[in-house]
Amino acid sequence: MPRFHCPVPLAIGLELDLPATAARHVQVLRLQPGATITLFNGEGGEHTATILRMGRSDVAVRVDAHHAIEREPLRAVHLAVGMPANDRMDWLVEKATELGVASIQPLHTAHSVLRLSGERATKKQAHWQSVAVAACEQCGGNRVPVVHAVKELGAWLKSLPTNGGTAPGLHGVLSLAEGTQPLAAALGAQAADTPVCFLSGPEGGLSPTEDAQARAAGFVPVTLGPRVLRAETAALAASLAALGQ
Repeated sequence: MPRFHCPVPLAIGLELDLPATAARHVQVLRLQPGATITLFNGEGGEHTATILRMGRSDVAVRVDAHHAIEREPLRAVHLAVGMPANDRMDWLVEKATELGVASIQPLHTAHSVLRLSGERATKKQAHWQSVAVAACEQCGGNRVPVVHAVKELGAWLKSLPTNGGTAPGLHGVLSLAEGTQPLAAALGAQAADTPVCFLSGPEGGLSPTEDAQARAAGFVPVTLGPRVLRAETAALAASLAALGQ
């Protein structure tokens, strides 16, 4: 059954016009009145709805039922990533959403190639959020991860709570410096539902100064092993390890 993100309050019996993005998607699929679709708004579960009317640019539906279905992982994983260049950030957001991460924080770092500010940064954030929405529609997720506004790494670290993280739990920096421990060992010391926040650098990793700043902010230096991974691969590999524990 086709799935569409509908970020408005939903209730059984409600008749409404779909938001513009969802309506365009319905029209592209050439669905007709009487067809059944699935709607989710990110507030939990999903709704079955029936298409009532197809206009030139609008689609009216009736919400028929709510299903308390959740496909989210037990553990909340938050990614803070030095943005990889070109379209690799799109790919990272898409795949991280499919895996089930809870949020993504794009960062400027010393080795970042991609630099965004002002209106361009705002547009990129909105684009990445739409990538996350589309990935949720495809993979069955009912809660869309938040893609935060782009920040400088130093400013982001200073904005965190004094315990060094966005939430209680393990906070790991994927480090190329000395003194790391295997990620599996760090995760093994945590309960399966303990939230995790990973900080990962762009191409070339974090600078020594940034690595030290992260450690000072309470991040545990961890490694994924001896192989050299691309920036986007490393972030996803860490997420998969945490989500699959």
